[in-house]
Amino acid sequence: MSETRFAFGDNWQAFLQFVDEARIEQACVSLVDLLGLSSAGDQPLSGKTFLDIGSGSGLFSLAACRLGATVTSIDFDPASVACTEKLRERERGASNIAGSASGAGSWIVTQGSVLDEAFMNSVGAFDIVYSWGVLHHTGEMATAIRLASESVRQDGVFAIAIYNDQGGASRRWLAIKKTYHRLPRVLRPAWVTMIAGVYETKFATARLIHGNNPLPFADWKAKKQDRGMSAWHDWVDWIGGMPFEVARVEDIIVPLERKGFHLSNLRTVGCGWGCNEFVFRRLS
Repeated sequence: MSETRFAFGDNWQAFLQFVDEARIEQACVSLVDLLGLSSAGDQPLSGKTFLDIGSGSGLFSLAACRLGATVTSIDFDPASVACTEKLRERERGASNIAGSASGAGSWIVTQGSVLDEAFMNSVGAFDIVYSWGVLHHTGEMATAIRLASESVRQDGVFAIAIYNDQGGASRRWLAIKKTYHRLPRVLRPAWVTMIAGVYETKFATARLIHGNNPLPFADWKAKKQDRGMSAWHDWVDWIGGMPFEVARVEDIIVPLERKGFHLSNLRTVGCGWGCNEFVFRRLS
């Protein structure tokens, strides 16, 4: 396993101050959309168990709670665990003040690795296993996907998002990430700013060529609406995130189909960068 590891928890701790009601509501909408649920208003996950592997900020664990699920959040990074716990306690406190029942009461947060087979066995099986943009950062992606999938109950759902393999472009991104980790910590924000600036300029030029407003604000708003994310923290995660692995769509689908999973939803980035999203159902 690679020794170079990004401090995801530190980035999530910085992001937590931006987690407001609008972001939480959008996370609920995003989860409903990905899982193909009917609506967010009537707690469509009521009675379901939900495992969030690599919970990070805890935003999507909270979304699952609000949608009615009994949630277990796990993360390898102790700072991410602390961040998820902080969001859970904030939710409980807000519910107590409002005098309403809180889904956070059915929310367990624990530290552990998806690569630890004994730990994963101890966690148990779930109706929904969710891991968005996490398993490609473990250093052993194929093993992580296998062990995560084994936590899905029969007829359960396995929802994951994995970096798209862009060939040469992915290798260039790996070089950018390695440079980030070679730099002194004080210089890393400048590296993120420079790389993000280069790509934001490319995006602005493309928008201008197509007759659109070149400013990035609409894209940043769309990012927030997509997964409740902050543009800056997303850039830090993307440029610094290591270990780093990528996969073609078929590299994910074929092994899981052979293990008895059926693909029920697929959203790809085509030939571009970012994550392909997969939702599988484990057949009886």
